[in-house]
Amino acid sequence: MTDALEEYRLLIADVYELAGISRRTSEDIAREAGQTAARWHVLSVLSDGPRTVPGAARRLGLTPQSVQRVVTDLLDAGQAEALSNPDHARSPLIALTDDGRATLERLFARSDNARERLLERAGVSAGELHQARETLRTLLDSLRTPG
Repeated sequence: MTDALEEYRLLIADVYELAGISRRTSEDIAREAGQTAARWHVLSVLSDGPRTVPGAARRLGLTPQSVQRVVTDLLDAGQAEALSNPDHARSPLIALTDDGRATLERLFARSDNARERLLERAGVSAGELHQARETLRTLLDSLRTPG
């Protein structure tokens, strides 16, 4: 086994661990705001404009059925609204309401405070994070390309 292969395996393990811890932290932040991480993710995906449930699911890498359950909760809570879709009558566009946008802003504010403290504790610079992200993006691009 090459050194690069071993380092790749260790990197993947670290990414999974980081994602798991980050997900638990996000759940805690969301719970404190009376939300769930799933609702936060869907609100976030809708923040750049209306999209269909299947479109939101693709962006999140989830099944449309699981996203539909969350969207139904958001619609019932008045944090999202269904708009007619001129391209597909049976698949409405889901958009954030003012309440949904305000909820997302509160979640981001709580998250930003927690993440700022984390980055200070870790002593990680923006440049280091950028380099790590560039490396991950390069790997992702290669994984998406057949060959």
